[in-house]
Amino acid sequence: MARHLITSALPYINGIKHLGNMVGSMLPADVYSRYLRQRGHEVLYICATDEHGTPAELAAKEQGLPVDEFCAQAHDAQKAVYDGFALAFDYFGRSSSEQNVEITQHFARRLNENGFIEERAIRQVYSPTDGRFLPDRYVEGTCPHCGYDKARGDQCENCTRVLDPTDLINPRSAISGSTDLEVRETKHLFLLQSKLQHEVEEWVSRHEDDWPQLASSIARKWLNEGLHDRAITRDLDWGVPVPSDTWPELAAEGKVFYVWFDAPIEYIGATKEWADLDPENRDWKSWWYDVDTDVRYTEFMAKDNVPFHTVMFPATELGVREPWKKVDYVKAFNWLTYYGGKFSTSQKRGVFTDQALDILPADYWRYFLIANAPESDDSSFTWEHFTATVNKDLADTLGNFVNRVLSFSKKRFGEEVPAGGEPGEAEAKLGEEIARLLAEYESQMEALQFRKAAAALRALWSAGNSYLEEKAPWLEIKTDKDGAALTLRTAMNLIHLYAVVSEPFIPATSAAMRQAFAVKDDTATWITADEARALTALTPGTPFTVPPVLFAKLTDEDLETYKERFGGEPTA
Repeated sequence: MARHLITSALPYINGIKHLGNMVGSMLPADVYSRYLRQRGHEVLYICATDEHGTPAELAAKEQGLPVDEFCAQAHDAQKAVYDGFALAFDYFGRSSSEQNVEITQHFARRLNENGFIEERAIRQVYSPTDGRFLPDRYVEGTCPHCGYDKARGDQCENCTRVLDPTDLINPRSAISGSTDLEVRETKHLFLLQSKLQHEVEEWVSRHEDDWPQLASSIARKWLNEGLHDRAITRDLDWGVPVPSDTWPELAAEGKVFYVWFDAPIEYIGATKEWADLDPENRDWKSWWYDVDTDVRYTEFMAKDNVPFHTVMFPATELGVREPWKKVDYVKAFNWLTYYGGKFSTSQKRGVFTDQALDILPADYWRYFLIANAPESDDSSFTWEHFTATVNKDLADTLGNFVNRVLSFSKKRFGEEVPAGGEPGEAEAKLGEEIARLLAEYESQMEALQFRKAAAALRALWSAGNSYLEEKAPWLEIKTDKDGAALTLRTAMNLIHLYAVVSEPFIPATSAAMRQAFAVKDDTATWITADEARALTALTPGTPFTVPPVLFAKLTDEDLETYKERFGGEPTA
């Protein structure tokens, strides 16, 4: 079996993330990781909070906390939400860790030794009101490309164009709001990406045909426009310090590395954090450094993060001239919108992950988000769509099937799986259909096509309902008690199959379905095609209990309550 290294884009530390952030990186990475583990692969799923840069400083200032204290609290708060969503990270680290500082500084030194870093004097925005240079995100204004009036100095949130603070129209300080800004000279380190253009192009060309079109097209767009040398240091109080042994003057001035330089390196740093917890049994370099070809590295991210992971970070790794593992597959997502408008952390628009868990258990959200993942285009969250999906797929198709099979069997045959007669034509037909749908589900999961995988899973659930309607054990029992028992035993075996194969999507519900049956040594991690055809994992006499309702149907009153709390059409 292969070894799979999986990372999802690091969530910024400045507040709890919204549903769009969840479905664009961490949740699909978790679903894929869970699936691979079930299939017997060795998996390492790494993520971390992205704690450097202006978002951290601004958020800490807003709360009146020292930035290190704010980041520690915010990390724990975010991790609690991700635990609530049952995200099964192998490790969830922090980009402010000693490990990331060490590795980031190592990368910088090596890039410098290889001639890919240059110190340059530049003109930068300075705020007399604030008494400091303003790094890119400390400057806000109107985007010169799309006219968005809340663009930041590094990137426009609306059109995703990369910017410099001096590009903005009507710029203002994000700290004080002052428009009294000057441009002064200061020194910074530049990564000479222009010298690495050809190498990055060659590397991308070897991979882009395998990537989703979204990822490859964004990477190619950046390369076609030409890679520009980019400043990788900032005037901030918080970040990975420029090492004094290499750049003593800049270190004395308190320069730190640009967050987009150290954040991708934190994938490596977090892996070392994980390994350092148990160094005798964990080898972080076996995943990242001079690795064998059996390590397959998959990254998950929304489209605004794609340029940094397909161009900038690979350029960094190439320039280091050391055998660091580079990504094999970039799973990029479009945006999940809220009634056609953008979810926005900064503007608090849309449903945020902690709020979602306050409303309903995680499996409601996990299923809906993955079943409607914005893979080929942006997709829209509406409460109407959410309610309809929960009621149709989760409550009616899966939940009702489980409840009526177990409740009816308990009522007529007691609390053990009934024996009944031998399987007949209907069971053989069902077995073939289940094996076919399971193969389709596996195929789509292997291809990281999450919406199609969800459709195949839904079809598996629907097949059970079709079988039940065809056999109608509530009528069958009147004339053929053994036949009804066979029908219910087969349906219970379907429930057990659903419990196993649905786990990547709805882990808590899968556990509840599995725990309904008192199966000794139930260690099945997946279902083979032959097992799917036979549907005999549960033997007659196996005790069972009827679990609580798996998914409650959402009412019109629920819908109106949600819309009143969060709004329908987003305000401009």
